[in-house]
This record gives sequence, C-alpha cells and structure tokens, in this order.
Amino acid sequence: MMMKNRILRNLFFCLLSGQILLLPAAIGAGDSPVKLSLEDTIKMALDANLNLKQSQEEVKAAEQNRRASMTQFFPTLSASYGYLRRNKPQTQELTGIGPGPPFVVRPEKEYTFVTTFTQPVFRGFSLIHQYQIADLGLDAAEFSEKITRQDVILDAKNAFYSVLKSIKLLEVSQQRVNQIASQKVVAENFYEVGMSPLNDLLESQASLANAMQEFTVAQNNLAIAKSQFNILMRRSVNAAVELEDLLDYVPFIHDFNYCLETAQKDRLEIMVADLEVEIAEKEINLAKKDYLPSVNLRGEYNRTGDDYRVDGGVGISDAANWNVRATAQWDFWEWGRTHFSVREKLHRLSQAQYRRSQILDNIELEVKTAFLRTKESEKNILTTEKAIEQAKENFRINQERFKEQVSTTTEVLIAQTLLSDTLNNYFNALYNFKIAKATLYRAMGQEVME
Repeated sequence: MMMKNRILRNLFFCLLSGQILLLPAAIGAGDSPVKLSLEDTIKMALDANLNLKQSQEEVKAAEQNRRASMTQFFPTLSASYGYLRRNKPQTQELTGIGPGPPFVVRPEKEYTFVTTFTQPVFRGFSLIHQYQIADLGLDAAEFSEKITRQDVILDAKNAFYSVLKSIKLLEVSQQRVNQIASQKVVAENFYEVGMSPLNDLLESQASLANAMQEFTVAQNNLAIAKSQFNILMRRSVNAAVELEDLLDYVPFIHDFNYCLETAQKDRLEIMVADLEVEIAEKEINLAKKDYLPSVNLRGEYNRTGDDYRVDGGVGISDAANWNVRATAQWDFWEWGRTHFSVREKLHRLSQAQYRRSQILDNIELEVKTAFLRTKESEKNILTTEKAIEQAKENFRINQERFKEQVSTTTEVLIAQTLLSDTLNNYFNALYNFKIAKATLYRAMGQEVME
C-alpha cells in the first residue's frame, strides 16, 4: 500500500512539473505570435507613437506660421462693394444764371466699388523680427520632433529588453521548481524506506511551495512586461509577443569624458535651449518697434454709379478716381508702455538663459548616472558569468552526495538556491546592461540601434 501511494505521489509531481513546463507556451496561445527583432520593435514604436505624431504636426504648424509671417512683407489687396439709398436725391439750385430746374448733386441710389492696396514700408523692423522668430520656431519644432523620436526609441529598447529579461527570469524560476520537485521526490523515497529523517522531506516540501510562489510572480512579471510592450506598440494588451533573443554582450569602450563631450555636442535639448535664447532676444527687438514710427503706403481705386454697374449717372460728377497716400504714424507717448514691455522681454531672456544652464547641468547628471549604471551592469556580467558554471557544478555535486547519503536536503536546497540566484543575477545584469547602455546613448544624444 505504501509503495502504491509513493508511486501515485511521484506521478503527481511528474505531472505537476510537466504542467509547469507547458505554462509559458500556454500564455497567449490563442494568438499567432509574430517574431520581432529590435529593429522591428523600434520601427513599430515610431510608427505608432502618438507623441511623435503630435510633434510632427507641430512642425507642420510651425512651417505654416513661418509662411504666414513671410506674407507680412507683401501688399494687402482688398475690395468692397456698397449700396446707399437716400430718402430723396440731393439737389442744388443754380444761382447767377437765372431761373431753371435744380440739378442733382447726389442721386437717390448710389453704388460704390473700391479696390485698395496697403504696402507696409517701415514698421520699426517688426516685420523682419516676426519672420525671424517664426523661422526659429520652426527650427525648434524640428529639433523637438527629433527629441521625441529619441525618447520613443529608448522606450522601445526598454520594453524589448524588459520582455526578454522577464522571459529568462521565468525560465530560471521554472527550472528551480522542477529541480526542487525532483529533490522532493527523492527525499520522499528516502523517507519511505527510512533512509532520511522527516525534516528533510518537510524542508523540500516548504522549498517547493516557495519556489512555486516565485514562479507565479515571474509569470505575472512577464505578462506585465508583454502588456507594456503591446501598449507601447498600440496593440491589444493581450496580443501575443515573441521576440528575437539577444544574448550577445558588446562591451562599452568609451570613457566618461568622451560621453560627456558627445552629449554637449549632440544633445538636441541644448540646441532647442539656444534657439529659445535667440527667440527671446528677437522678442526684445520686436518690443522696441514702438520706439520708432511706422510708414505705410496706401492706394485706392474708386468707382461710383447710380446703378449696380457703378458706371456713373445722374448726380455722379466723377465716376472713377484713384489716389495714393503715404502715411507716417508715431505714438511717441504711451505712459511707458513700450518701456515696460521691453523690460518684460529682458526678464524672459534671463529665464531662457537660466533654463539653458539648467539643461546643461541635467544633461551632465544624466550622462554620469547612465555611465555608472552601464559600467556597474558590465562588471556584474563578468562576475556572474564565471560563477554560473561553478554554481552548476556545486549543485550537481550536492545532488550526488545526497543520493549517496553523505549530504543533507538542506545542502542540496542551498546549492539549488545559489544556482538560481546566480542565473537571476546574470540575466538581470545582462539585460540591465543593455537597457543602461541604451539610456546612455540617449543621454549622449545618439541613435544607436543596439
């Protein structure tokens, strides 16, 4: 009877181990997975990202604003057509000639057509400054689009490597469950025949329960990483995700000074800050326009008539006429309005300069932090890579010693935990290195597809 129960228990744990092995394959089995490379992931993220689309629309809007500013240099043409109805015609008596009928001065119905052009000649250099500000705004929008693109690329790399790391950690957790389940079967067999004490069996049972809890956590972490990946790609949150694994390790060969100099040269945020300072300077010049007079050239062509054809008539002495007028206007006293406006723009310039200095400080900190994280993960890779084979051999030896009854279950479980921790540390270091290096490239202002 005891032998039968033991066989049933062993069969149960074999089935349990088989189910655990099949669990990852069951995740998302309802969908047909599409295997994606890192380049595919980045391309999909760029195509789907809404922030990038907004930035592209901002570039188009800035281009239209620049074109609108250009039109301020050209003359404005306008036309109007009017109709006037009087209660009666306006007449005037002839004097000094003798009696006679009055003549019509203004008809009862009067139609007018006016064509006008207005050409700005001088407006205190405001037109050129407005155009330059719009042109600089377009440059800033284009740089901002590229900044958003770099952010999306970093997010895509982060999501890609996070999924791969979660897959590896799940595999390690699965391996641990299988190994502890096998150890429990051996401990139970030894206990049944009186070759090991009860506490060995209890310890293996408790360890298996803990390992299964960790396996469940690893499963959920993978599901969350895949969901975040799908959201970034704007796909269904439950869409299947299959990625090309990247286990290669390419050391980062540059030092911190190189990284910082590259960031100071290539970071687009610095270029945007420079443009903002330049725009603020142009705003000061624009605010000074009211210190100077404005000069406009205006021309009109008029037609008047007593019917809709505006072609003269009774009471219309001049059916068509034109005139050209040059006007200079100068508001020389406005209670300091222009002065205060200029002072405001000077403070805005100071703000832009402070922001630029703050951006430089933040970039230096970003580069330093990303560089240290990259080097930290790189060292951890080299350390744990050597320890993996040692941990595997240690676990194998303890298993064999336990079978020969010269080792305890505790020693086997400690060796297995050491192996699992070493593998976890290795995969964490490997993918954290890839993420840290991607972050460092972003901090340097470079688009490197690795």
